[in-house]
Amino acid sequence: MTSSRIRGRPRRATAHIWVWVTHALLGAVVGTGWLVLPVMTVGAQDPVPVAAVVTAASAPTAATGPATSAASAASAAQQGGTSTADLVLPLVALVAAVGLAGYGYLRRTRRARTRTTPGTVSAAPPTPTPADSERQARAALVLADDCVRTSREELSFVQARFTDTGTEPFVHALRAAETELAAAYAIWRRYEEGMPQDPVARRQALVGVVGRCAEAGRRLDAEAPALDRLRDLAGAGLRPALEIAETRFRDLTAETVTAQDTLAALHDRYAHSAAEPVTGWLEQAKDRLVFATSRLNEARQAADMDEADKMDRTDSADSAGGAGESDGADGTAEAAGRLRAGEAAVAQAAVLVGAVERLAVELREAADLVPAALTGAEAKLAEARQGRTRTPLTIGEQHARLAHAVGVLAAVREELTSGPYDPLDALRRITRAVERLEVGGSGVLDAAAWLTARSSVAGAEDFVTVHRAAVGPEARSQLAAAVRALATADAARADTVSREARETAERDVRAHGNASADMDADSAPSYGGPRTRGRLVA
Repeated sequence: MTSSRIRGRPRRATAHIWVWVTHALLGAVVGTGWLVLPVMTVGAQDPVPVAAVVTAASAPTAATGPATSAASAASAAQQGGTSTADLVLPLVALVAAVGLAGYGYLRRTRRARTRTTPGTVSAAPPTPTPADSERQARAALVLADDCVRTSREELSFVQARFTDTGTEPFVHALRAAETELAAAYAIWRRYEEGMPQDPVARRQALVGVVGRCAEAGRRLDAEAPALDRLRDLAGAGLRPALEIAETRFRDLTAETVTAQDTLAALHDRYAHSAAEPVTGWLEQAKDRLVFATSRLNEARQAADMDEADKMDRTDSADSAGGAGESDGADGTAEAAGRLRAGEAAVAQAAVLVGAVERLAVELREAADLVPAALTGAEAKLAEARQGRTRTPLTIGEQHARLAHAVGVLAAVREELTSGPYDPLDALRRITRAVERLEVGGSGVLDAAAWLTARSSVAGAEDFVTVHRAAVGPEARSQLAAAVRALATADAARADTVSREARETAERDVRAHGNASADMDADSAPSYGGPRTRGRLVA
């Protein structure tokens, strides 16, 4: 195995080593030449003369004085010439070394500027750009939201078989994951609104979003193995789970027929816009029921085959060293995957069918509330005319708002007498017109605002749940903000933001196609976080 130190070495390290070796050899050659130079000059015909040594005994010799002086001068001249020659080689070596070093530096600099592969491996990871951090946060929100919704769907089937005590840990984990996800959406929403403004704080906000989403997934991942042991889809629990899914499928098939009659009545009684939020939903529910039929039948056949061949697989395991047992385990896993796909389709069909019945109830409540809302709005108009507003208004602005409210109330009254109308839309217009008067609310108007907000939030929630395979983080974030506003009794904001979420989600679906959430040819994600939700996906 290659050492981690070697594997972590940059690819240019080898080239640097050869450069260093070359420089060392060149230095060794120059040094060796410098050392052997005196030896090479020993046998020369003109040896280097030795300077004359003048002693006290030779000083009085006058006859040899001139000759000695001449010889000394010649020797000094010769020594001077030899010393200059000796400096040539070191200078040449120095110039060559400097030249090689400069060439190597320029070459490394040029390669560093033009290379496309990393030359060094940094121990610290590179700091992501703001755009990269935003993409990571968006992906984390979508994944965590999908995990929560899928876990909620499977948990409904588990609760249909087991007691509340047996499913309490899974419900608790799901609630904790929902809390973490809601906190992540709140941070993301403030980030989208430009808060905080400091770049470092904004980067930390994105880190907080990713961290909250990771914690939500971790809570679900931690309970996924225990839920598998409780359901025991790989063993005796498969048949009871199949019976629950098939029972719910049969009930839902009957409810779909009833919902068709309900939808037809809505079209006859109310305006076209009243039933528009659920237009085409029953057709989508039927498609999911057809898909569920196929997957549940495949799961039933796999379970029957596994039980019929149990003895044969045991014999095969004895003769083939466990191969038969492995085949049986594969067949059980396949049946569990088909079951989960069928459960997911049934759950989505239930959302679609239930939305039709829910809207019918809300429209009936709104129609009963419209006359009382008109009366309450007239009382608020009288208060506004008397100047009893919470916020001081200029004369012109007050007259403009009063005129608008009077026009809205008159239009609603005309719709009540002229034919089919949209009761929820009528309540929405009444409450918004009165809200602009700044005179405070009343019991009936508050109830009207709450009804319209609750209907809008529920409709957006159903749409995102069914089409979440195509819905991006913007619509999910807007929906989470609407849910928070509804929880704080801010009905007007909840209604506005939820309608924006629905519009954004519809744009996503149109851009990506009418995608079904978690619909796969063989299986579907299960209860759990990012690490465990795909354990049954083929």
